[in-house]
Amino acid sequence: MEQIYHILTLVGIGIYWLLVAGVTLRVVLKRKAVSVSLSWLMIIYIIPIVGVLCYFLFGELNLGRKRAERAKVMFAPFEQWFRSLMDCQAHNPQGMGAHITKIDELCNHRMGIPALSGNTLTLQNSPSDILNSVIKDIESAQTSIYMVFYIWHPGGLTDAVASALIRAARRGVEVKLLLDSAGSARFFRSHWVNMMREADIHLVEVMHVNVLRIFLNRLDLRQHRKIIVIDEKIAYTGSMNMVDPAYFKQDSGVGQWIDVFVRVTGPTVNVLSAIHAWDWEFETGERRLPAIPECQLDPLEHHHPIQVVPSGPGMPENLISQVLTLAMHQARKSVCITTPYFVPSADLLATIKMTAQRGVSVDIILPEKNDSYMVQWASRAFYEELMQAGVRIHEFHGGLLHTKSVVIDQKFCLIGTVNIDMRSLWLNFELTLAVDDEQFTKQLYWQQCDYMRQSKTIDAKQWKQRSLGHRFKERLFYLFSPLL
Repeated sequence: MEQIYHILTLVGIGIYWLLVAGVTLRVVLKRKAVSVSLSWLMIIYIIPIVGVLCYFLFGELNLGRKRAERAKVMFAPFEQWFRSLMDCQAHNPQGMGAHITKIDELCNHRMGIPALSGNTLTLQNSPSDILNSVIKDIESAQTSIYMVFYIWHPGGLTDAVASALIRAARRGVEVKLLLDSAGSARFFRSHWVNMMREADIHLVEVMHVNVLRIFLNRLDLRQHRKIIVIDEKIAYTGSMNMVDPAYFKQDSGVGQWIDVFVRVTGPTVNVLSAIHAWDWEFETGERRLPAIPECQLDPLEHHHPIQVVPSGPGMPENLISQVLTLAMHQARKSVCITTPYFVPSADLLATIKMTAQRGVSVDIILPEKNDSYMVQWASRAFYEELMQAGVRIHEFHGGLLHTKSVVIDQKFCLIGTVNIDMRSLWLNFELTLAVDDEQFTKQLYWQQCDYMRQSKTIDAKQWKQRSLGHRFKERLFYLFSPLL
């Protein structure tokens, strides 16, 4: 009997090492970034069996067969729609500032999306103001309301938004609502689902989490965009999910979530509508391309060019990462970044350090307490080398700072749904706006300054004296950066 157990043990070990060797070969042949490949190999070797399982679940971008096929055929008609905007008056490269011109060129060549002028932007930073503004615009809707959110959490003013949508649908407004299955899990267990569907709201659960298909679809591929489009005339986007912070994650110990939203009117609204249409077709197979926007510009008004930059499966890889890099390379005086989750790729980390090393003032504002324990410690693994390069790091103590923003030279900004981590920049469906509007950018910068006033700036000398246990946790969770 002992001999049989011995043989079975040897066979098990042999199968395991063959599996490890096969996964190792697959990691190498996939030609990921070297840092990502090395991180995965360490996880696979350091955590037996679990590391291999994690790679199968999270290591590769697996859409599932139907979605992958749909994504391939979608690109051409949407690209044609985007390229049709280049001939309208709102696309005016000669009237653009230096910062956005290069980003416009990049997005034109990679996806056909031009920067469009003739917009108005309003920065909103109070949850009650944001939600009441959305409710007011929904109540005025005449023809259509399109939404996509990662999290919809019932409670507080969010319920008032849901009620307004139901009333709109009952008076004949077309309502199409996309909600991520994982992020909005509590919503899909609530009574609101049946109430909305009974009111003829087209409600779709995106990227459905199915335990039986864990090896066929990547579980952590999420729909992370936040978009509202009303009557093709008004749009909202930004970092805020459809939540009332006073009713959301109150037991997490991180305080209320701190967010901003941007209300947009003008030609860019139709581009945001097209991104919603992309997501709708990707999930349902139904095509809905919006009308080409009216492009008449008043020569006496400020034009405020906006470049919409989307990312996600089926779209050009690394586009948002490239836009971030391009924006920072153009900085001459200052860069200020806010993000709740900071686990940058090696290339983006090098760009941030080089920006500071060439004399540009660089500030990064992160939450002191994070709802992700792993991300909080992995982020701190970057502090020392960033501070050595001259970057100032501020830890915000007024809640979970969830705003995702980059301000360049106080003249140009990026604002949207994108975190500075691998999942946002490589994996998820995301959206950012590149805004060439000095007045709006200054408002966003003043908001960042307010965050800094509620923050503690990390002292480099004190940081070097942190405990060995502190350092160990940093390095341990840094190994998991491909999963964060």
